[in-house]
Amino acid sequence: ALKRLTLPDGRGFDVKIPPGLRNGQVMRLKGQGHPGFGEGAPGDALIEVHVAPHPLFKRVGNDVVLELPVTLKEAILGAKVDVPTVNGPVSLSIPPHSGRGRRLRLKGRGIVTGNQVGDQYVELKPVLPSEAEPALAAFLETWIPEHPGNPREGFEREAVKS
Repeated sequence: ALKRLTLPDGRGFDVKIPPGLRNGQVMRLKGQGHPGFGEGAPGDALIEVHVAPHPLFKRVGNDVVLELPVTLKEAILGAKVDVPTVNGPVSLSIPPHSGRGRRLRLKGRGIVTGNQVGDQYVELKPVLPSEAEPALAAFLETWIPEHPGNPREGFEREAVKS
């Protein structure tokens, strides 16, 4: 991407920002600094890059993490959904019985730096319906799970250790 920069001395110019730069990384602009002593050549200008956070994607090295809201039905029965990536949407198959925090990998859909390519991880976040679902409530009232389990098993022990 091209960005217009203005140096403290008022000179402005366009700088090509290479993809994959990290927040705080320093770029050297050869010959764009202050003039040298005597008849010396101008020095280099150093600029520190600040990358604004993205509202959807979180960068971890060259990998990208996206928290994806899914419906209860999609999480339980599985589904095929469109998912945003840094290079445009792709279709993703959500396996049946996918709970909160389940991570699905989109290989090669992360950040590209040089010859290294990261992956994108999609963390599923099942979301309850925003309004009452009487049919769902009626079903759950009479539902007897085959494998009940306790989602808080060991929770009390861990809380005491802290």
